[in-house]
Amino acid sequence: MTRMARYRSGFTLWRMVEATRDLTEQVTVRERIDAVLSVMGGFGGTYGKGRRLVDALEDVAQEALLREDIGLARRFQHFAGYARGDLFLEILENYYDEKARQRSEEQMRRMVAMGADRAAAALDVLCRDQPDATAGDARDLFRGIAQSGDHLGLGSGEGGIQLSTKEVRRLQQFGHMEIVLRSLPRPASPEAARMMSDVLADIDAGLLAQLLEMQARRVGLAALRAAVEDSKSSESALHACLKNQEWIFGGAYVAELARRQYTPDAILDIPLLRGDGSLHVVELKRANINDLVIRRSGHLMPGAPAHHAVSQAQNYLRIMDENRHSILADYGVDTRRVSATVVIGHPRYVNGGVTRQEIAETLRTYNAHAVRIEVITYEGLLDSAERMLAFSSTRQHSDPSDPN
Repeated sequence: MTRMARYRSGFTLWRMVEATRDLTEQVTVRERIDAVLSVMGGFGGTYGKGRRLVDALEDVAQEALLREDIGLARRFQHFAGYARGDLFLEILENYYDEKARQRSEEQMRRMVAMGADRAAAALDVLCRDQPDATAGDARDLFRGIAQSGDHLGLGSGEGGIQLSTKEVRRLQQFGHMEIVLRSLPRPASPEAARMMSDVLADIDAGLLAQLLEMQARRVGLAALRAAVEDSKSSESALHACLKNQEWIFGGAYVAELARRQYTPDAILDIPLLRGDGSLHVVELKRANINDLVIRRSGHLMPGAPAHHAVSQAQNYLRIMDENRHSILADYGVDTRRVSATVVIGHPRYVNGGVTRQEIAETLRTYNAHAVRIEVITYEGLLDSAERMLAFSSTRQHSDPSDPN
């Protein structure tokens, strides 16, 4: 069932968009921001909403990507998410309104304090009922509380709990926030404390950012692997794991483009931008494909699902070729040299006694006769991404002063 769009707009979004004009010197980006403001009608206007506003916001995000302003692109992707109905207004305020973020952080601190107070109350009850309780008893108490939390739920029947819109917004708000904790051992002496402080002061911010990015990539890759290993995962579930994860497809791609539709009859799964400004299309299919590779008359060949996916990708390339001039003029994306990757299937789901090696060799032979379309499995995609992470990790841990 398709979810009906719940388009949003309003003064706060208009104010945030208007403020972004001072964040860029790029003329083309400013022109697209002005187009958004024109759709919204200006201060005191109707703050027009709908598909037209979403498209205008995504156009700004895409132009910012093309101009390598990743921060502004991400900002307008959030704006488009709100206008499309995917995000509540509080999320935008937490990202781009300092006062609103401070209010949310204060509320989080109060919740943490409340939790600590409840923990102290639980310990008071334990000590009252068991005067000889030990630290081990306290740990068992809190482990029991934590384990019982797994059995709590909202329910789906009439006896369940109906969350108000305010509570749903709050849950989404905390889902988009990050809590940073320093889990460091307590220094055993003043000297150790001073040394720890010196270490923290000397942390290279750039290196720390790289480490955080590496950790985020590991988490994203683990989520994709879990989705692939779930035989019930849909194409939408796999797409969600790969959104804004262009690094998984290799270092040739600069970013995932915000806009997925460039012509009325083609909606791309994942449009990637190459370093030369050209487009690369990723077409996603399910991982659970039984007949990805089949055996006929003693020979191995791709099954019908692979052929259908490639035919779909071929149609996308044809449409991009036929409309390359208008796409370049309207969106600044060069589709003249567009290529495609089809990600489909996984050896674990293939029937007929076909081995992993045979699947890899069959697809390698198939790809050797293709010009602009490559077919890979989710196993191949995951393995390649794992090697990239391992190589990046090795480079980060190597001594930069070592000439070797």
